[in-house]
Amino acid sequence: MSDSEDRMMAVVTTGNGGYEKLVYSSVSKPVPGPNEVLLRVLAAGVNNTDINTRLGWYSSSVTADTSATANSQKTQAQQKADGGWNGATPFPLIQGTDCCGMVVQVGDKVAQDLMGERVLVRACMRPNGYDVMDMVWMASNFDGAFAEYVKVPASEIFPVSCDWSDEELATVPCAYGTAENMLHRAGVGVGDLVLVAGASGGVGSAAVQLAKRRGAKVVAITSRRKMDQLRELGADDVVEREEDLVMRLGESSIDVVVDNVAGPNFAQMLKVLRPGGRYVSSGAIAGPVVSLDMRDMYLKDISLIGCTAWDAPVFPNLVSYIESNEIRPLVAKVFPLEKIAQAQQEFMEKTHFGNFVLIPAQSVDL
Repeated sequence: MSDSEDRMMAVVTTGNGGYEKLVYSSVSKPVPGPNEVLLRVLAAGVNNTDINTRLGWYSSSVTADTSATANSQKTQAQQKADGGWNGATPFPLIQGTDCCGMVVQVGDKVAQDLMGERVLVRACMRPNGYDVMDMVWMASNFDGAFAEYVKVPASEIFPVSCDWSDEELATVPCAYGTAENMLHRAGVGVGDLVLVAGASGGVGSAAVQLAKRRGAKVVAITSRRKMDQLRELGADDVVEREEDLVMRLGESSIDVVVDNVAGPNFAQMLKVLRPGGRYVSSGAIAGPVVSLDMRDMYLKDISLIGCTAWDAPVFPNLVSYIESNEIRPLVAKVFPLEKIAQAQQEFMEKTHFGNFVLIPAQSVDL
């Protein structure tokens, strides 16, 4: 193998801070070890997790929303010792949690018949089994998919047989995995009335589709200009973001709240939950520190469910939904990998509907 064949182009995140921390450069191509595979990255999705990790937003010292944190890190970057999901992020790091790839090399103890398979990568890995909450995340704990190639455990790849494009498949792992995990944990089923906050984003639009697939009715919260798109996606009712939820929906009217927004509207979310209702969250883009009136929680026997580690059925379920044409992808825009800063800037404007996707330069298979 020549020196050039040992190298690949990747976006390396060099530390916590602004877009200047995203460096497109030549790096060593990974080599799969035992029980690992090497994937040629066909497409990689963009999501809040990648941005929040770069910003160090997960640090307990951060109390602002993602946008405000992005502004402060742009003007005065600060390294966060606890800025990642599991403490310090191992910078320099190749991010990219969402990966659609093709198997081009297998390590020892891996079946050769995986070669050439188009696969999705389960980004949330549970190395000690599903009875404990220990987890390892691609692009947070080890290098991810913002590169021409990525190395992953063979146990975490899932071949997918469908007519979706690479870009469409790349919208699935983080957004749909997060949404399906929340609905699974909250036990969403036939007849439930589900309120989805931030419904036009990647996770929110996935939650709308996946809740409808489970036979639930969905009320979606979004901006006025995205209401029609959510109705077309299947939402039974749509609420404008600025509306008073209690006035609009009525107190104790909702079975399940799916909320990755949080911020100042958190208190209203609990008000509209019925007695015995479930509030489930895996994010807080509008602000992580909220006001909780404990009486709204315990007097109504509400369950508060936090979701980060994906449960065992989540990813196999998603693959089956794709192959059965039970869900559909929402690709908002596609960018070349080297335009990642532009993609993340537009992502932060929140004017899009669905997901952004990055495409690496075409690489030659091994």
